[in-house]
Amino acid sequence: MNLTKIVLATAFAFSPAAAYAIDISGAGATFPYPIYAKWADAYKKETGNSLNYQSIGSGGGIKQIKAKTVTFGATDAPLTGKDLDDSGLVQFPMVMGSVTPIVNLEGIKPGEIVLDGPTLASIYLGQIKSWDDAAIAKLNPNLKLPKQAIVVVRRSDGSGTTYNFAFYLAEVSPDWKTKVGVSTALQWPVGIGAKGNEGVAGNVAQTKGSIGYVEYAYAKENKMTFTKMINKSGKAVAPGSDTVQAAAANADWMSKPGFGVILANQPGDQSWPMAAATWILMYKKPEKPAESAEALKFFAWAYAKGDAMADSLDYVPMPQNVVNDIKKMWQAEIKGADGKPLYSPTN
Repeated sequence: MNLTKIVLATAFAFSPAAAYAIDISGAGATFPYPIYAKWADAYKKETGNSLNYQSIGSGGGIKQIKAKTVTFGATDAPLTGKDLDDSGLVQFPMVMGSVTPIVNLEGIKPGEIVLDGPTLASIYLGQIKSWDDAAIAKLNPNLKLPKQAIVVVRRSDGSGTTYNFAFYLAEVSPDWKTKVGVSTALQWPVGIGAKGNEGVAGNVAQTKGSIGYVEYAYAKENKMTFTKMINKSGKAVAPGSDTVQAAAANADWMSKPGFGVILANQPGDQSWPMAAATWILMYKKPEKPAESAEALKFFAWAYAKGDAMADSLDYVPMPQNVVNDIKKMWQAEIKGADGKPLYSPTN
């Protein structure tokens, strides 16, 4: 799947089949879009049931689920316990991936250039302006870096990818923490804005000397030049399923409401420093229970049969013990008007 196909897929994939009586609709994060597309295609082939998912960004997904215009919302920035309670929503993680810096530098191969958190923060703060800057050169003593201006590309929409990216930068850069902070939408010091992971990938692909950040699947599928990163243990690591798994190894998912654990800057020699989960938002008492029940069937199918597809795109499936806890939550909290659970393991 090339970049053009991913962009077109965002607009046209998941169209509900005309014969399908129940329209399962979702909207939100672009971060998990490639795996949701792959799952939906396989699910339709197996069951005949379709899913309509709009890849519009986490901010848009949160707005749409709160407006009750979709069956589920999707976000890479977890809601707080208070927000979930106030909105009558439940939240659960669907899959994990890696926020990955990508660059467009002639002669530099994927994984060949190394950055660390403070240097990446300085680039996005506009403090490092050229690729041959001393800070970048120190991390890459064997690379011939061009004397070329850095073109910063960042998200223009409300984005959970941005939230995880900013959360990491705030962990490693006091300057970033005080001057920019952490949110799904930031007051960016510099940069060209682009919508969605698709937009950032497209802008970087077209702009010499640029740098952006996307979910790794977008870099992998389009053969873009990703960077390695120096992690908390001082090791240079590449993005991918093994380094995300290492970052998530010690996560206590039950420690936060709605399983809302941020995986950035975890310890461990093999840990990717910008590992991230992506979450689903649904109503505890949905107005259209039949649609919510069908959505839960899809998510249960993805947990049970989607691991190999996730791995093929370097996403990381949720551990089985976490999936078990999620399904218990579904049964306890997501109910129809009659008070009965909408999900049952025998459905």
